[in-house]
Amino acid sequence: MARHIYDCPLRWSDMDAFGHVNNVVFLRYLEEARIDFMFTQAAEAGAGEFAGGSVVARHEIEYKRPLVHRPTPVTIETWVTKIGGASLTVSYKIKDTHDDGTETVYVTASTVVVPYNLAEGRPRRISPIERQFLSRFMDDAPAAVVAA
Repeated sequence: MARHIYDCPLRWSDMDAFGHVNNVVFLRYLEEARIDFMFTQAAEAGAGEFAGGSVVARHEIEYKRPLVHRPTPVTIETWVTKIGGASLTVSYKIKDTHDDGTETVYVTASTVVVPYNLAEGRPRRISPIERQFLSRFMDDAPAAVVAA
């Protein structure tokens, strides 16, 4: 099972008054990783329909430990835990991997994404090409539990 890896830069403005990355900023980090995965990587694999529209139906985030600003990026690992007819669930782990192979995990999260037809103003089905792309990143182990 493949995982999409995105190196996300930390910005000085991401910090809150307590000196660590604000909880709301993590949603932006997840969005950056998801856009790279579903728009950039999918388009390169011939499944570019996601760039035509999608909406977030649900986020679930579990904050594990504070992340403080530093000059090096944080790694966001992304995979798919569910593919339905007209929705999918993406799971994430925001982490650092150390030289000895251990990880420091800051956040685990899941997002339910619904492909959307912008011209018609309604959700759409996942195409066979999109399903094939997503299946390469399928793993049944969610990072955070998302209730259906």
